Amino acid sequence: MKITTNRILLTLSFAAMSLIIFNACSKETDQMIPPILEFKTGAGYTSDSAVTVSVSTPIKVGIHAEKTEGEDYLHTFTVSHSYDGALPPLVDSMHVMEDSEHDIYETDVNFIARDIPGTEVWYFTISNRDGLVVTKTITLTVE
Repeated sequence: MKITTNRILLTLSFAAMSLIIFNACSKETDQMIPPILEFKTGAGYTSDSAVTVSVSTPIKVGIHAEKTEGEDYLHTFTVSHSYDGALPPLVDSMHVMEDSEHDIYETDVNFIARDIPGTEVWYFTISNRDGLVVTKTITLTVE
């Protein structure tokens, strides 16, 4: 069987064109990294995950959230709480960020601890455009 130079060149050209087309069509894969969610620290902020407070104590929690991937902008921030382990938590507020692209979201959440002894858990949740969710909690033991 005799292989001609033209046939070898044609095969190599086809392989090179296939490789070029394949590489041009491949997309970057979304790494699916959840957003960053952190509590602000410093004077006046409650940022520990477990705190003991007196009844009716004013509480301020500072929130800092950031996107982690190029197009996965922050989408929704939710605050909810539950008393004495009751589920599901009651949703206190929700901020949907649809009007523009959000790379960073910061806010202060102010509330007053319950007026009877017990436990309350506060949930702070941020989600991005891909629907990846991060939740941080603060548990208050109210005495």
